[in-house]
Amino acid sequence: MSEAGKQILTTLESGGRLVVELADMAVPVPTGTQVVVQVEAAPINPSDLGLLFGPADIANAEFSPGRIVAQMPEPAVRAMAARHDMAMPVGNEGAGLVVAAGEDPAAQALLGKRVTCFPGGMYATHALADARMCLVLPEGVTSEQGASAFVNPLTALSFTETMRHYGHKALVHTAAASNLGQMLVKICQADGIPLVNVVRNEAQVAILKGIGAEHVVDSSKDSFLADLAEAIEATGAMMAFDAIGGGKLVSQILGVMEQVSNKGAAYSRYGSNAEKRAFIYGALDLSPTVLTRNFGFVWDISGWLLTPWMGKLGGETVEKMRQRVLAELTTTFASHYKARVTLEQALTKEAALAYNAKATGEKYLIVPNG
Repeated sequence: MSEAGKQILTTLESGGRLVVELADMAVPVPTGTQVVVQVEAAPINPSDLGLLFGPADIANAEFSPGRIVAQMPEPAVRAMAARHDMAMPVGNEGAGLVVAAGEDPAAQALLGKRVTCFPGGMYATHALADARMCLVLPEGVTSEQGASAFVNPLTALSFTETMRHYGHKALVHTAAASNLGQMLVKICQADGIPLVNVVRNEAQVAILKGIGAEHVVDSSKDSFLADLAEAIEATGAMMAFDAIGGGKLVSQILGVMEQVSNKGAAYSRYGSNAEKRAFIYGALDLSPTVLTRNFGFVWDISGWLLTPWMGKLGGETVEKMRQRVLAELTTTFASHYKARVTLEQALTKEAALAYNAKATGEKYLIVPNG
């Protein structure tokens, strides 16, 4: 292919300056099992923002057409030394039309079809993907409806599979009114999994109650810890998935789990034998994670990342999850967007400040060829 395209690149210079800009790209020539997808829709997820901006000072950045220049904090500059002066494409997932294919039959079979994929570099007019990792969208499903078919749906499904892996029966989830959180509510309803949803205001309580969530607790209330204890006692949840990361919320959840586990038990200076686990999978709060050790000695806190966990779950389980996502794209796994922006509009001050705030219910969708 000889035509030119456009893509968003992010570059962290060794001096600490972050440059995010719209750049020209040569549309790739696919070989083997590769296909070229003309991108029609790509969501902006928190995981994308980690590469796009990270902790850079976007509020005080310099904005010009197709370009953002911001300063990265010195600790982050040091931590990201491996990416210094590298122009990196952004956008984990998206959907669009296959316009070119390599010679392999698997690739040729996708020509002219609308697919969803997870190859990276989707904030572009065109993206290169492996045909074996693409999912053909069902008849009548648009690229917008299929754009978010990987990160949030597979994450939510993997939470429940991780739960089963460790022999747990119920879950606690924070930032639970998010798109992902609403998917998890629906999955747990369908699969009979007790779920405790932690949110931060009454509006988010209403969102989850509106889709049938049973246990929703508001962390902004004075009664939060008592409400959380009641919900954990009702569900028996001893595993939590936390999207916040910073602050004391994980510690509070483990503390309440211990409190519930010790109810009526004989005193032990080592605490209960209940296996309490918390996985931190997000970083909505970049401050330190604060632990108050009031939850005994039987506990575990670790990071959780989708791709390694799918590797642990195995190909058969992952394929079942992918097929479930396809079958329920417009129901369980439907995503909702506050706004749709072109590549150029995504780099305007108004849009960047809005989607970088990671506010619940304010997800953005990039339409590169819009």
